[in-house]
Amino acid sequence: MRYKNIVKAVFRDRPNRFIANVELDGRNETVHVKNTGRCRELLIPGCSVILSGSDDRKRKTRYDLVSVYKPSTGVLFNIDSQAPNRIVKEYLENECSFDLIRPEHTYGEPRIDFYMEKGQQKYLMEVKGCTLEIDGKGYFPDAPTERGTRHIRELIRAKREGYNAIICFVIQMAGVTEVEANRTTDPSFADALSEAKKEGVEILLLKTEVKEDSVTYIVP
Repeated sequence: MRYKNIVKAVFRDRPNRFIANVELDGRNETVHVKNTGRCRELLIPGCSVILSGSDDRKRKTRYDLVSVYKPSTGVLFNIDSQAPNRIVKEYLENECSFDLIRPEHTYGEPRIDFYMEKGQQKYLMEVKGCTLEIDGKGYFPDAPTERGTRHIRELIRAKREGYNAIICFVIQMAGVTEVEANRTTDPSFADALSEAKKEGVEILLLKTEVKEDSVTYIVP
């Protein structure tokens, strides 16, 4: 996937989880943050961020903050929470031989990100974007997620009912090859993920190449 109208700016502060103030061409600009997670180890005053300009003149903000250079390492992290699903859709369409791929499938209470079919086999896949890295290892989530736990519980139920159930972690930075549940932040999610593994739910790690104007999956 690619971004349009890319510019570089300097992060200043984040008044709330939806917006940030940045310095762009010597002026203050309020931008939309495409991630409601904490990103505390990334969005540090003075760090370099990447913005994508919008052509929609009706928007309150002209730019989306989509990526950030982690201050401690200089590695570019994509923090766009919409990117993982788009990347996985490209991966499923280009690299897998499914007969049917349907996004946003209703199963149980929440919607599951993807429903697929291959012959008589039925698949459900939930996608999680990993933007938290500590000492070279990825962790999810970076903030408590009751919704994420519910998704995993539904996948466990689906597996018991005969579906092929998959949790896909999209790694949104270079240098990370494994992802663990962030038990300190969300023990309920960690417990659910552990149970899912025991029940046979597949865990797929999808690495990406992150550039300022694009994010591309790396074939496992």
